[in-house]
This record gives sequence, C-alpha cells and structure tokens, in this order.
Amino acid sequence: MEAKTKISTEQDRQDLVITREFDLSVALLFKAFEDADLFEQWMGTKVLKLENKKHGSYAFETSQRGNVVFRANGTIHEFIRNEKITRTFEMENTPFPVQLEFLEFEKISEEKSKLTLHIVFKSIAFKNQLLQMPFAHGINMAHNRLEEIMKFLN
Repeated sequence: MEAKTKISTEQDRQDLVITREFDLSVALLFKAFEDADLFEQWMGTKVLKLENKKHGSYAFETSQRGNVVFRANGTIHEFIRNEKITRTFEMENTPFPVQLEFLEFEKISEEKSKLTLHIVFKSIAFKNQLLQMPFAHGINMAHNRLEEIMKFLN
C-alpha cells in the first residue's frame, strides 16, 4: 500500500517537506494538533505539556514497560488556529540538535484539507541521519491514525 504522507527533500539542502491530504475539514485536522487528548491518541505518546500560544511550550513522552524511550519538547513561536504553527522541536537524549518546524494547514474543500510540514535541520547530515531511521513509515502510520480518529468526530 502506497504511503499517503509524502516526504520530499533535495540532497544538498538541510530541510525537508512533508505533505499529506486528509479527508477531514481543516478545523478537524488542526484540532488533532491542538487538543492534547487527541494528540496522544494518534501520536501514541503522552502529552506532558501543551501551551497553544505564541511563546508557549510543549513536551511529549513515550514509555514502554515503565521506561521512557522517547521525549521531545519545544517552544511554539506562532500559533494561528486552523492556519499555522511554527515551533522548535528537540528530541532529548539524542545526537539531534533542535530543529525548526513550520506546520501549515490548508483548506481544500469543506471535507478535505492539507498539512504541509517544513522542517529545517542544523545540517544536511542531521537531516540524512533522520531519514535513515524508520521516520517516513512512522509518520505515515501516525497520520493514518490521525485521520481514522478524527473521522469519528466529524
């Protein structure tokens, strides 16, 4: 089955662009990123903090058998409901430095929307290192869960 979430990048650039069209209104798509309970469901991670405002911050944590296996945090620099979120993203206890993320939410029709996520890395090497991990598969699976969960709220 072909992945619906697309990742594009150029070899000589330190950024990548992730796009996905959803069979959801832009308001429902945005809500999946704004509501901590919904975010936990589709991302499969615990939301420790989610301050949806300019200069707000967030923190996520994933545990298995009582051990923390992943923790991420960042600062929200721009938050415009149903339009965009600009934030930093840092994976704790990894060699990856902070990255900058631009999330844009676009209305295609009343029941269809598009997410564009532009990620800027400190270097090409860090971008390439992330792409060697099962990142593409994981984000596609998460987006599939997002769409399934949010369809029930429609």
